[in-house]
Amino acid sequence: MKSNIQEYQKSNIKNMSKKALVIIALSISLVACNKPAEVKEVKTAYVDTSELMKEYTEAKDLEAKYKSKAEEKGRQLEAEIARFKQEAASFQSQAQANGQAWAQQKGAELQKREQQLGYAQQALSQELQQESGKEMDSLVSGVKKFIKAYGKEKGYAYIYGTGDAASILYAEDKFDITKEIIKALNDKYKAPAKTEEKAEAKK
Repeated sequence: MKSNIQEYQKSNIKNMSKKALVIIALSISLVACNKPAEVKEVKTAYVDTSELMKEYTEAKDLEAKYKSKAEEKGRQLEAEIARFKQEAASFQSQAQANGQAWAQQKGAELQKREQQLGYAQQALSQELQQESGKEMDSLVSGVKKFIKAYGKEKGYAYIYGTGDAASILYAEDKFDITKEIIKALNDKYKAPAKTEEKAEAKK
């Protein structure tokens, strides 16, 4: 019986990031600018959402958090699976020595345990997916709100999202504000931690 815990650690985190990229790319607001109608030039920019999620510290911290959580919660289950595999491996030789009646009873027990372990794996995977999904949705919502506020503050008429789910096929590099957004988001994310450190130092 193969364990899904390690596969989950890789695939679910990857799926988390992909989900975030799709949501951000499709949902980055078209920020209307309050400029007079006679102004001809419209200020626009775009954000590479793939790069944003790679370099955004909070997203990286969230990925690390659930990778660690999956390893921690999966450790006990992995030990149970290892014990089951050992018993299953020795079952055939023991069955020959202990007879048919023993083999039937033991075989039924092993089959039941295998099912239970499978259910436990599924339950753990679903639990982590739900927890990480909620936090990722919250993170994505925060990014969207931040970009909307940033666009209004800087006077952009539109901020587009590029990346895996985007429909923009070409844009000049001069309109790329991805690094600006990443820096601003990371500065905002780090700010509460710095405030807490200063408060602790004063005590």
